[in-house]
Amino acid sequence: MYINKAMVYGNLTRDPEMKALPSGMQVCSFALATNRIYNDRDGKRQEAVDYHNITVFGKQAENCAKYLTKGNSAYVEGSLRTNSWEKDGVKHYRTEIIADRVQFGPKGGGNSGGATTGSSTGSKTDNNTGAPVLPEYPTEDINPEDIPF
Repeated sequence: MYINKAMVYGNLTRDPEMKALPSGMQVCSFALATNRIYNDRDGKRQEAVDYHNITVFGKQAENCAKYLTKGNSAYVEGSLRTNSWEKDGVKHYRTEIIADRVQFGPKGGGNSGGATTGSSTGSKTDNNTGAPVLPEYPTEDINPEDIPF
């Protein structure tokens, strides 16, 4: 069995670009930036940014182009594909995520998030403010020996 699955959550680095294939199918492309935090050899905390090229097809492409803009957050699930081409005798490569599912993150400025494509998450929101309702977590410490598994 083979698995080709990518899952990323990050912020758009540019506005989505919408195009149409000769067949009429819509194609949307954009890039996501994700942050990575790690400790280097000296034990110092470092932060790095990775950029991911995303391609979406069909109705999801139309929704992405309509609702996403630079700076918005999004969760993308899909598969990795590497394309190659030759230009001026030099071989070039581009790896991208072909999205199966795109879920829009919360919008900035206090607006409620919630527009999604693919399957819904079933998250609850406050009817007065539209903000997501967070679960109440216990205030006391949890003893690992009390966990039944």
